[in-house]
Amino acid sequence: MRNRLFAVLAIAVLAGGGLAYGTYNMMQNQPVKTVAMATQPVVVASADLALGSELKAEDLQVVSFPSGQVPEGTFAKPQDVVGRGLIVPVVKSEPILNAKLASKEAGAGLPPVIPEGMRAVSVRVNEVVGVAGYVLPGTRVDVVCTQSPSSSPGDMMSKVVLANVQVLTAGTRLEQDKDGGKPMQVTVVTLLVTPEQSERLALASTEGKIQLALRNPLDQGSPQTPGIKPPTLMGAVRAPAVATTRSASSGKAKPGQPVTMESAAPPAPAVEMIRGDKRATEIIK
Repeated sequence: MRNRLFAVLAIAVLAGGGLAYGTYNMMQNQPVKTVAMATQPVVVASADLALGSELKAEDLQVVSFPSGQVPEGTFAKPQDVVGRGLIVPVVKSEPILNAKLASKEAGAGLPPVIPEGMRAVSVRVNEVVGVAGYVLPGTRVDVVCTQSPSSSPGDMMSKVVLANVQVLTAGTRLEQDKDGGKPMQVTVVTLLVTPEQSERLALASTEGKIQLALRNPLDQGSPQTPGIKPPTLMGAVRAPAVATTRSASSGKAKPGQPVTMESAAPPAPAVEMIRGDKRATEIIK
């Protein structure tokens, strides 16, 4: 009886194993059904491309996008965009759109990036002036100038002369050392300004020392500062109140618009006199 039971169990196991093996083989031999999806060729960047770059064949590649999901303004052939310049930076695998390219007649480089009515002005900076390398293309800065109008150390003054200025490019270039004649690296920052602001920037960079102050891109305010002199810095003269934000028309700076800081009259020198428990301030004329 026991032997018969083991025999039946062994037959059941063998039959089940054989059935499972046959089913597995049948599933593996069945052809895989594929669903064809309509696609469309799109030209994308094969590497990160900087602003102003001239597109070359090796900078581009063609990938397939599902039809109906292709961004508007794309290109299907690389030869349609080769030779044109970028007016915005592009990252790897990003589609090349017509809105990101300069016109065929404009060429490549920085000129097509400059909007109508604006100018690009470059200034030399170092690690301190350039905010330790955090001044990058696309960021916004204020320009602080330190200068003595009368060439006297007592008249030395620091003041914000330009506010909310966009940085176009930032990088290093090689210049020849005047003394030794050896090549040296110089950091240059190019700012986008109006013609009137370009005059201010040129005068500030040649007649005084400039410092770039990095801004939060969401901060569009432009406070009117009267500037500061050494007596005010050291507390010998009380600093005047800072004016509120303004623009030329509505009193508020428009987003993305550089602002020229109006020159304010420096505070008159004064002497604070203390007689017993009485304190008085006399203005020196």
